[in-house]
Amino acid sequence: MMRQFLAAALVAAITTAAHAQVSDDVVRIGVLTDLSSWGRDNSGPGSVEAAKMAVEEFGPTVLGKPIEIISADHQMKTDVGVQVVRGWFDNGKVDAVVDIPNSGIAIAVHNMVRERNKIALLSGPGASSLTDELCSPNTVHFAYDTYALSKVTASAVIKEGGKSWFFVTADYAFGQQLEKDATRFINEMGGKVLGSVKHPTNTADFSSFALQAQSSKADVVAFANAGQDTDNSIKQSGEFGLVQGGQKLVGLLMFDTDVHAIGLNAAQGTYMTTASYWNMDEKTRAWSKKFYARANVMPTMIQSGVYGSVLHYLKAIQAAGTDDPKAVMAKMRELPIEDTFVHGGKLREDGRVIRDMYLAKVKKPSESKEPWDYLDIVKTVKGEDAYRPVSESKCPLLKK
Repeated sequence: MMRQFLAAALVAAITTAAHAQVSDDVVRIGVLTDLSSWGRDNSGPGSVEAAKMAVEEFGPTVLGKPIEIISADHQMKTDVGVQVVRGWFDNGKVDAVVDIPNSGIAIAVHNMVRERNKIALLSGPGASSLTDELCSPNTVHFAYDTYALSKVTASAVIKEGGKSWFFVTADYAFGQQLEKDATRFINEMGGKVLGSVKHPTNTADFSSFALQAQSSKADVVAFANAGQDTDNSIKQSGEFGLVQGGQKLVGLLMFDTDVHAIGLNAAQGTYMTTASYWNMDEKTRAWSKKFYARANVMPTMIQSGVYGSVLHYLKAIQAAGTDDPKAVMAKMRELPIEDTFVHGGKLREDGRVIRDMYLAKVKKPSESKEPWDYLDIVKTVKGEDAYRPVSESKCPLLKK
């Protein structure tokens, strides 16, 4: 009986090993991020560290093969990002691309991933079109998008009396999509958009834009931008006295690092929507303190999204017994998403991760009890209520 048992176990082990296939005998993950431009603090080196922390949590190997994290700087330039990824696929044997802050670059890479049958794990870009009309079976949109940011934030501000809006918008794919999505929800909830102004990325002087927003006399001045542009626009709007004049400031995409850069004096009272926050519970605090020791910042939702997406990807490879993209994507949709920041998340067929979102309000300086204690979580919004419903989607993958 013992011999029969051992023989059966041996056959099972050999069979499992035969089916466990990893291309090139290594799972290689490329973090394409911003290491030198205006999005560096929100993603950048922190995203690379977050990916490494996911590997350390999972284990150094998957299916007995090593896991390798590499990284590159896309410099916020689409041609640079595409060139890097093409080299990774053609010569670097990269299996999955992670992060990609900048929607224009992400859309280009997202198309390349579909053509090359690789996997994109996106936590950096926000354009909701990635899982709508541009949807792909090879892309995971993990952290946030313009639809959820706009819906959650606009709903809250309009309920507080912010009926008329003026936009200060970054003139590229993400900013335009964010303004478009927010305008829809403002109109649906009885609000009105009085106007908008576009600015180039990496702008230092927002004085003319702030004056136009002030002269509009809108109840709400909404910033549809990101990174240092958000920091500079909110700071300078404060200097021109928009808040003192009775206007509300809304950061449609803000991170903990933005609040840190702006300071509580200038940012207090600002509404923002986030997919995660470092100070939610004991587990998020413990993970974030480890992250801080490596990155010298508390994690943004982009960085926690890199961690979560890499961890879920590795779990799916383990469950599938292979790193074949089609099999892995099937397992990523099948398995519930569980990590330090996401509980009971689900990957939908269009690539959208359905997870809770959080409406937050920046604290007053007197309310902050410790470094990086910047946000009050005002409301938890279930993923089903935050993200685009299937009934509104243009994605053909949801029509099957």
